[in-house]
Amino acid sequence: MSLTPSNMITLGLAAPSFSLMGVDERTWSLAQCQGELGTLVLFSCNHCPYVIHINEQLVSMADEYMSKGIGFVAINSNDVDNYPEDSLDKMAELSKAVGYSFPYLYDETQEVAKAYDAACTPDFYLYGEDLKLVYRGQIDSSRPGSNTPVTGEDLRSAMDRLLAKKKIPALGQRASSGCNIKWKK
Repeated sequence: MSLTPSNMITLGLAAPSFSLMGVDERTWSLAQCQGELGTLVLFSCNHCPYVIHINEQLVSMADEYMSKGIGFVAINSNDVDNYPEDSLDKMAELSKAVGYSFPYLYDETQEVAKAYDAACTPDFYLYGEDLKLVYRGQIDSSRPGSNTPVTGEDLRSAMDRLLAKKKIPALGQRASSGCNIKWKK
């Protein structure tokens, strides 16, 4: 498996807005996905082994932190012509099978991924209540095939600090890594 790191964009940037179709056949905006105390935007897909590796922990974290005021949204920006397993129908199947309690959206034009400077799946962006970026990086150090369990410790620490209204240090934020976003030609 080739490994693509996330782009460690500048903290403090505003979350780009979007309007995307979800697996529930609704159109979702950033404002509709926003949590009262923060918002996690995740670039994801169906087939990436790095996403599959964290899905169980992601569902657990979403259930826990959404109830505390952090909104979650997953966005798939992959080229479905060349990767049909990432189609909206397949996204709906996966969302139901895995138990996503948050919107799972399709970025058909890939403009949203470009606006966020997303590079890989999974790619995490945590925003404060003002929709300014406070964390970008990995969920934790676990990778497929490693003996390190998926705990979500890096992202959990950032969300806990956000909820406690404590600064999230830039030092120590490590890039996420996974499959590259499958860009259209």
